Amino acid sequence: MPQTNLRNIITRLLPDAERFLCDLIRFPSTPGQEKKAMDCAFETFRKLGLTVEKIPLSDAIKSDPDYSDPIPDISYDGRYNLRITLPGNAGGKRLLFNTHMDVVPPSGGMTDAWTPRVKDGAVFGRGACDAKGQVALLYLIFKALKESAAQPAGDLVAHVVVEEENGGNGTLAMARTGERADACIVLEPSDGKLFASIRGAVWFRLVFTGLAGHSGQAGSTRSALLMARDAIAILEKYHADLLAASRGLPLFDPFPNPMPITFGKLEAGNWPAAAPSRAVLEGVLGLLPNKTREQVCEGMRQALAQGTSEAFMKNTALSFMYRHDSSVTDPNHALPQAILQTARQTGVPLEISAMTASCDAWLYNNQLNIPTVVCGAGTLKVAHSKDEHLALKDLASTAELLAAFAVNNSPLIN
Repeated sequence: MPQTNLRNIITRLLPDAERFLCDLIRFPSTPGQEKKAMDCAFETFRKLGLTVEKIPLSDAIKSDPDYSDPIPDISYDGRYNLRITLPGNAGGKRLLFNTHMDVVPPSGGMTDAWTPRVKDGAVFGRGACDAKGQVALLYLIFKALKESAAQPAGDLVAHVVVEEENGGNGTLAMARTGERADACIVLEPSDGKLFASIRGAVWFRLVFTGLAGHSGQAGSTRSALLMARDAIAILEKYHADLLAASRGLPLFDPFPNPMPITFGKLEAGNWPAAAPSRAVLEGVLGLLPNKTREQVCEGMRQALAQGTSEAFMKNTALSFMYRHDSSVTDPNHALPQAILQTARQTGVPLEISAMTASCDAWLYNNQLNIPTVVCGAGTLKVAHSKDEHLALKDLASTAELLAAFAVNNSPLIN
């Protein structure tokens, strides 16, 4: 199929993808609340004549050792992921796409997060790029291929999942189905980059037990809030040491801090003049491919034990809500090189880099042994922000790149 024909079809279909994205933004699909948005996507993809399956979820996922639980008491009854299939040439390489429907809550200062706005060639709203814009990207790819009658080199399969933002439980459920493919592209905003290395992360929770008391009885109290303060200092030092030991990884070295530590929540106390008896500190620590999630979890435990007292540790409970390893595909592997070759053929600017955030790629790459990269429309710079948006020109160019790769991938990734 001539490339100009595919480009013309995508340009013509771009308004349809814009409308679909706006429809999705209107659903406040925070983790656990994705069903209406998933229903909308199910009907929209089904109308394209694709095979669209609802893959039901259940609370049994909570017993999986890789289950993430930063949101207590979340239920899976009646919820589902989507599996979408477009048949390709028999015997060709099967290409798998993944993206997610859940979004983070509105940011401070974000007004009308669920009311999409189209301004200066971009769609604004929560999820515009992370990742409802990627669902719209899938729609544009599949619809363009259907209308062009271009036969993909092999079957195209897409997983549209729940709960990426709180640990990847939707993709975890899909991984446990044993999906097989020859290559996987996780769709996240990548700003003209092809991410071959994606850092991992652990989300942690520390619960401190103190001795409550009046501010005038300082000698007989133990402030759980001050325990949290001391733990923050110790973990910041551990992070600095870990970062220093993680240099020498070429794709990550250009970034000053590719694996930050973030303290996102601290709850303690109910009165200014009383030492609190309980404090809860939650945060996330990134990790690079030179360390496993188990090593980092143990390193945090050791740092706290060595930096405090036995009494401190007896009154401190450390747990982990989310544990992702890094995902690494050699930049010289056939998959990233084939996508770069397609980018040159289509004239879409693209370069290999590392992703300094974590995502669901490791579940396919590490656990299913499917070579996996991350590539998508838009930029992570505005994801989770009050100005989240997706430029429609990025949506179109990324759709052209990935649709062309789907048509040509079989000879390229042999």
